[in-house]
Amino acid sequence: MRVPGTGLVHGLLITARTMVRRSVTRQYPHAEPDLPSRSRGVIALLAENCTSCMLCARECPDWCIYIESHKETAPPQVEGGRARTTNSLDRFAIDYSLCMYCGICIEVCPFDALFWSPEFSYATDDVSELLQERDVLASWLPTVPS
Repeated sequence: MRVPGTGLVHGLLITARTMVRRSVTRQYPHAEPDLPSRSRGVIALLAENCTSCMLCARECPDWCIYIESHKETAPPQVEGGRARTTNSLDRFAIDYSLCMYCGICIEVCPFDALFWSPEFSYATDDVSELLQERDVLASWLPTVPS
């Protein structure tokens, strides 16, 4: 036989126990958090590997990746060969105000041009500053774990 109100008393005891414990909150700007080595922060770009195939932009569910490129004609590598056309990357940008950090773009990239970086301190007060261009994405590359 159960006594009425035991669940309420049990819940109040848990609340009281939690209230007297010391808080585990870290004050972020003053104390850096201890992140796991493989944590997901932002997407870093290795522009040399990007061939402007647009797979990452097409597969992105939020359409937050912007790629612009142009075609260049390369001279033939052997005598009597024909000239080849290649895509040259002009712009690669990610709008982090739209990104949901799903990682699909990294998984579908066939040339290993995108990587997860544990960098996380890119917050800003202005939403328009969350559109990160190619140079900023490349600057996060040294923080990518091997």
